[in-house]
Amino acid sequence: MLPDNNIYNNYVKAFAPGSPKLKDFINAFIIGGSICMFGEMLFLLYGYLGIGEDVIKMLVPTTLIIIAAVLTGIGVFDKIARVAGAGTLVPITGFANAVAAPAIEFKNEGYILGVGANLFKIAGPVIAYGTAASVIYGAVYWAFTL
Repeated sequence: MLPDNNIYNNYVKAFAPGSPKLKDFINAFIIGGSICMFGEMLFLLYGYLGIGEDVIKMLVPTTLIIIAAVLTGIGVFDKIARVAGAGTLVPITGFANAVAAPAIEFKNEGYILGVGANLFKIAGPVIAYGTAASVIYGAVYWAFTL
């Protein structure tokens, strides 16, 4: 017979430290907003350098992905994420971290069975479901525009 879930939950709540939700919200907002503001600054910088807007729209996320992957590789991104929480997950930097972190973690198992097999362990389902959802959305849109 399984134990009563409410008794266990009440026991855990009695001994678990409370989460400073307001502080977490503020940190996520400030750091996540700073990442987005940095992306806007890159957009303006690339525009100032005379790069076309279509190219800038590719350069900004690429730059943010590269910076996040490098910060993940040197261990800085995890320290930022501990403070920012969801503030680092929402922008594209969180996706870059989700791809780079398993690659770094499993590199000692080799490039094929370690990095290759685990590269998309976290981000793979996001890519698969996102692709499937976009195909379904595209088919529905196409069907209604006939």
